[in-house]
Amino acid sequence: MGNGTSRLYSALAKTLNSSAASQHPEYLVSPDPEHLEPIDPKELLEECRAVLHTRPPRFQRDFVDLRTDCPSSHPPIRVMQWNILAQALGEGKDNFVQCPVEALKWEERKCLILEEILAYQPDILCLQEVDHYFDTFQPLLSRLGYQGTFFPKPWSPCLDVEHNNGPDGCALFFLQNRFKLVNSANIRLTAMTLKTNQVAIAQTLECKESSRQFCIAVTHLKARTGWERFRSAQGCDLLQNLQNITQGAKIPLIVCGDFNAEPTEEVYKHFASSSLNLNSAYKLLSADGQSEPPYTTWKIRTSGECRHTLDYIWYSKHALSVRSALDLLTEEQIGPNRLPSFNYPSDHLSLVCDFSFNEEPDGLL
Repeated sequence: MGNGTSRLYSALAKTLNSSAASQHPEYLVSPDPEHLEPIDPKELLEECRAVLHTRPPRFQRDFVDLRTDCPSSHPPIRVMQWNILAQALGEGKDNFVQCPVEALKWEERKCLILEEILAYQPDILCLQEVDHYFDTFQPLLSRLGYQGTFFPKPWSPCLDVEHNNGPDGCALFFLQNRFKLVNSANIRLTAMTLKTNQVAIAQTLECKESSRQFCIAVTHLKARTGWERFRSAQGCDLLQNLQNITQGAKIPLIVCGDFNAEPTEEVYKHFASSSLNLNSAYKLLSADGQSEPPYTTWKIRTSGECRHTLDYIWYSKHALSVRSALDLLTEEQIGPNRLPSFNYPSDHLSLVCDFSFNEEPDGLL
């Protein structure tokens, strides 16, 4: 790493090793952040780009304005959903046959991830496959003003990879100058009454500008074909938990996740028809407002090419409106070798939406 990188990471906490992750339950919640000097986001972005100077520039993605009413009296809430690809899985298990090994080096790939986050400056960040929480994301993002929570998978596949950095899991960050944490729940999902390896985080936040409360949740459901009923059961368990947390939909809700499920699956239909009155934000980019994007992940493995829509941002349509959404990368931008690549650090695309509260959300709150 060059001097710029050394300066950038000089204050980071020590890397979390796998034995620590598996033996210490205190890692299930975010530790009190070490007192570190705040970072200017622009300076951090410059540092990241200095590290990435030999790589192609970031792809241009534009926000699509979806407003259908008058402007809100408060700033919108920007939410980012992203499966960032666990480092151990990218290097050791996922077999991205068209992705050069050099493109997966953590020293540079972490800067690509940070560059994507810094470019869109979300107020709330929902991540999956995070296996560098304690040595990268929590120390850096806390210096940018975020409060974070991490919940690892009980039996993370990352731990099977030699020289891993601990378990992967879900992470949720929010800007402390915009929101106050009201309560937080780490949820280990069940299926057919059995505890599973998949998790979720659900937090009730209060907007400091408006004093309005809402619940934000992040999850990552079971992967692979053949596990459709299992995912469906996990989704039902998550919905039941969220029903309780939101007091029967009295508290507005945003759910971000890699559901590992196409819109044709039962788990998607459960969310679309839930009594929580949810809509999928990215449907609003389609011409009819009813169709999901053609893909949110696109990769080539030894088993062949995989192009699927698996990632979603659900929201309470009675209480919230989508002001804008970040358009997806085109096939031309992604390129013939697909993702990840020297241009893009994950096999999943980030989803970003701006939300505002409806002024009269059906008498709720």
